[in-house]
Amino acid sequence: MAQEKQETDTIHVRGARVNNLQNISLDLPKKKITVFTGVSGSGKSSLVFDTLAAESQRLLNETLPTFVQTFLPRQPPPDVDALENLSAAIIVDQSRIGGNSRSTVGTVSDTAALLRLLFSRLGKPAVPRPSALSFNDPLGLCKACDGIGVVSSLDVKGLLDESKSLEEGALLFPGFAVDSWFYNIISGSGFFDLKKKIADYSADERHKLLHEPECKIKIKVGSKMMGSTYEGLIPKIRRLYLSKNLDDLQANLRNALEPILTREPCAECGGTRLNAAALACRVDDGAGHALNIAEASALAVDELLGVITREKSGFDNAATAPVRQALVRRLQSLVDIGLGYLSLDRESSTLSGASRSG
Repeated sequence: MAQEKQETDTIHVRGARVNNLQNISLDLPKKKITVFTGVSGSGKSSLVFDTLAAESQRLLNETLPTFVQTFLPRQPPPDVDALENLSAAIIVDQSRIGGNSRSTVGTVSDTAALLRLLFSRLGKPAVPRPSALSFNDPLGLCKACDGIGVVSSLDVKGLLDESKSLEEGALLFPGFAVDSWFYNIISGSGFFDLKKKIADYSADERHKLLHEPECKIKIKVGSKMMGSTYEGLIPKIRRLYLSKNLDDLQANLRNALEPILTREPCAECGGTRLNAAALACRVDDGAGHALNIAEASALAVDELLGVITREKSGFDNAATAPVRQALVRRLQSLVDIGLGYLSLDRESSTLSGASRSG
């Protein structure tokens, strides 16, 4: 019996050949922390993620009803001679949490909503409601950067070949080639002489091509006229691509944007994303300073927890005790799992589960 228990307490790997593994065999004890170390490319993640975890997930999926399995990705068995005594695996890898530039630690953990509620009830001067303290709401966001905290500028030379006309292919950015849908909207707008070189455009024509805000037009599609929306190159590219994380874009778009894109903190809001009214609302931190919500969100979670729980601070108010306690619980949970060093204003797209290589 002792021998049988010993066998089931050990994961046996025999002849693993996934990726760059070369017939690796080893025994791994269960109920213990096992660390795999080595230089990049040595096969750590090939063994842990692509062999052990992958087979564990595949076996777990096979226990589900056939109907459910049809909705799951098909996973072939890893290239290994034998894998014995595997348990169900919880996989934490380097994959980003995701989300766009409007997603932060505060928004994904629901702490930002509680913090806004506290500031809306305790802050001076008062704000009309909690949403007026949010960079994701028109009431609270900075108009200059649209609540992003940075302003982006595009080098026009990367968008246009001014020595050419529109019909000669003056539009350089992917998706705007002659006869593409975007090109047909521009050429069908009636704003431009398609044979005229961009270098010869008047100031008004350049403004329409590059900066014109959205306006309704009619373009000819086949033999019919169809309603459409025209906007200049720069606002269109900002709306379609710059509101997203560059890493989430297709490679051709990312490669076209990176050389011509400059990002700087918004001068109007100082990178806080919020408008002046939101930033003016402050709460005494109990240590001689009145914090606005941007300053509070920029503190490390463990520091913010200390401020929120500090006696005789502006947050120490019986009328808002339930909200305060709920926020303290959320912040303490982040500290307990080792994330007290994060700030609530950190973008979630910069976070990952762990490091993975090899």
